[in-house]
Amino acid sequence: MPAAESAIQLGGLLAGPLKAETTLFGIAEKSQDERPLREALEKQAQTLRSQNVALDISVQAGDPIRQILDRTSKTSYDLVIIGARWTGATGHHWRSEKTYEVIKAIQPPVLVAIGECKHLKRFLVCTGGKEFIERAIEFTGKLAVAVGASVTLLHVMAEPPAIYADLVRLEEDVDRLLESKSELGTNLRQQKRELERLGVSSEVRLRHGIVIDQVFEEAREGDYDLIVTGTSQARGLLRHYIMGDLTRSILNRANCPVLVARAGPPRAGRTLLKALKGLVSAREKVTPRVG
Repeated sequence: MPAAESAIQLGGLLAGPLKAETTLFGIAEKSQDERPLREALEKQAQTLRSQNVALDISVQAGDPIRQILDRTSKTSYDLVIIGARWTGATGHHWRSEKTYEVIKAIQPPVLVAIGECKHLKRFLVCTGGKEFIERAIEFTGKLAVAVGASVTLLHVMAEPPAIYADLVRLEEDVDRLLESKSELGTNLRQQKRELERLGVSSEVRLRHGIVIDQVFEEAREGDYDLIVTGTSQARGLLRHYIMGDLTRSILNRANCPVLVARAGPPRAGRTLLKALKGLVSAREKVTPRVG
C-alpha cells in the first residue's frame, strides 16, 4: 500500500546514513495474506539493500497494534517508522485511529511517514520550553547529524509578554529571551546548546498566537522536511504515553513526516525539593516556642 511504501522510503533515508540495523515488519490481518505480503516486502527490500542498509524481514499475522507492541517489547528498537492512512470522507483530516494507538502504546519514538519525502534537510521542533524534552532534543540532534539536517526550535507564546510589548521584530524577541534568566529562556538556550554540541546547525524561532496555527504557518514558510513533536509519559505504573491535542492536530494536518519523540518525566527531584523546603518553612512558622 502507498502508506507502507512511504514508510519504507523514509526508513531508507535514515537507515543508510545512520548505519542502522533495520527490520521490515509486515503484519497480515488474515493469514492467507502473509505470503503476498512477504513477496511485496522482498521487492521493497532490494531497493534498501542497494543503499547498503542491513536488512531483516519479518512477517506476522494478527492484530497490528498487538503485534507491533509485542515486537517492540521483545526487541529494543531506537525508532519505529509507520505509514499513515487517512480515514473518513475525502477532505476530512483524520488519521487512522491505529496510528494514534501505536504512538501511545509502544516505548520507542515513532516516525509517521506522511506525504512524499525525498530528502531530510530541515527539521522543525515544536518545543514547549520545558526541561524534560532533553531526551527528545538529543534524539532529534542525532538524526540531524546523520542526515546533515539543520534544526529550528519553535516556541509559540500565547501573546507577547509585557516586557516584549515594545518590540516589533520577533528576532529581537529571541535574542532578549535567550539572554534572559527566565525558565523559558534558560531551557531554550540549553536546548540550542545541546544541538550545537552534537554539531547541528540550529536556531530558535518565537511566534505569537494560537499554537497549532503558528506551527503550520512556520512549517509553510520554512519549507521543513520533518516536524518533531512530543508525548509525555503517563504517571504511575502504566507504561503508555499521553498524546496531547497539539501532537494529534499536527499528525492530522501535516503534509510532511512527523516524529513523535518521547519526553522524559519532569525532574522529580527539583519539584520534590521545593515542596519539602516549603513544608519545612511552613512548619517553622507554626511551631510554638517553649521557654
